[in-house]
Amino acid sequence: MKLLFDYNLSPRLVYRLANSFPNSNHVYHLGLDQVEDRQIWEYAKVNDFTIVTRDSDYNELLILLGFPPKVVWIRRGNCSTNEIENILRAHYTDIQNLTNTEFLGLLTLY
Repeated sequence: MKLLFDYNLSPRLVYRLANSFPNSNHVYHLGLDQVEDRQIWEYAKVNDFTIVTRDSDYNELLILLGFPPKVVWIRRGNCSTNEIENILRAHYTDIQNLTNTEFLGLLTLY
């Protein structure tokens, strides 16, 4: 279960969540932080990542293109990296179910 963190989330999440979500990455580390969402979408699809974002654009791509990749959409207002980390840890099983269930494409977390 590899996560690809979007530019609107801290790159530190890769290291802070490595024990729960190994082999995850951040668009910044991959040099994808300045590209369009569609390119990130294609990268995630080819490399079997689940995209984690705070951006509604990926929900729209999911509607238009289907999945994979799958999307974890964090819909909480301004919050710290610690809060994002805690949300993802608290929903580990939900994220695992998203990645393992063929008919689910989106998990929305508040």
